[in-house]
Amino acid sequence: MGALRRRMQEELRLRGMSERTIESYVGAVRRFALHYERSPERLGREEVRTYLLYLAEERKLAPASVNQALSALRFFYVDVLGRELAVARLPRQKRKDSLPVVLTEAEVARLLGAPMSLKLRSVLMTLYSAALRLGEATRLQPTDVDSGSMSIRIRNGKGGRDRTVMLSGKLLVVLREYWKLYRPRRWLFYGKTKQRPIDPRTVQRRITVAAQSAGLRKRVTPHTLRHSCATHLMEQGASLRHIQELLGHKSVRTTQRYTRVSPARLAAVLSPLDRLPLEHLTADD
Repeated sequence: MGALRRRMQEELRLRGMSERTIESYVGAVRRFALHYERSPERLGREEVRTYLLYLAEERKLAPASVNQALSALRFFYVDVLGRELAVARLPRQKRKDSLPVVLTEAEVARLLGAPMSLKLRSVLMTLYSAALRLGEATRLQPTDVDSGSMSIRIRNGKGGRDRTVMLSGKLLVVLREYWKLYRPRRWLFYGKTKQRPIDPRTVQRRITVAAQSAGLRKRVTPHTLRHSCATHLMEQGASLRHIQELLGHKSVRTTQRYTRVSPARLAAVLSPLDRLPLEHLTADD
C-alpha cells in the first residue's frame, strides 16, 4: 500500500496531526491489511467489523487500543478513500472506568533511588516532575529546557498542542550532570545514536526493572509517574485548573479523575460513623 500510505500521511499532515499520530494510524491500517493479506482498498465494512472483534476478543486488546484501530480505519476509508459506508455505525468500545495506579511520594523516592543509569534517572525524574507523557519526554530537545524561566516547553503534545510546564530545581541539577556526561544535541534523551530520540519501549522495559529493584509491588509504568505527580499536586492543594493545564488535558473532566485516587484526600474525609456517640458500647459476652 505504498501509494495509499503516502496519501494517508499527506491527509493526516494536512489536518495538523503529529508525527506520532501519523505513525500510529498508518501502522494500524498496515496491520489490518496484513491480517487479511489483501489491499485495504479491496476490503470493506464486514472485514473491518470482524477485525475489530478479533482485536477485542482474540487479541484481548484494551478498549483504547481497539478504538484507536477503529479511528485509523475510519480516517482511511472516509478521508482517504471517501467510502463512509465502509465504517458506518461501527461502535466504539466502551472504556473501563478503572482508576490509575498511583505511587506514594515515598515510593517515587524509592523508585528514583534504585540502581539505574543517569540517563534513565533523568528521564524518570522528568516524567514525574512535570507529569509528562512518555512521548513528550522522549521528544524533548535541549533547547526546550529553559533555566532562566525555570520552565520546559512541550512541543506538539497530544492533540497537536504546545504547552509550558514547570522545571523542578532538583531536576535542573540532575539535567546539568546529565548534559555534562552525555552532551545531547538534537534530542535531550537520545537513543543508540544522537540523531534519534530514546525508544519509548526502552524506557518502559527499564522502569519495570527499576521498580522491581526498588521492591515496589505495584505495576509501574512511565504513565504511573504522570498519574502520581498529578495526584500529589492535588494533595498539596493545587487547583484542578492548574493541574489540567499542566497535564495538557482538553477537558477538565479528564483531570477530575485524580480527585478519586488521592489517598490523602480520602483519609481527610471523616466517616459519619466516627461522628456517632458510641463510646459507651461494649463487646457482647
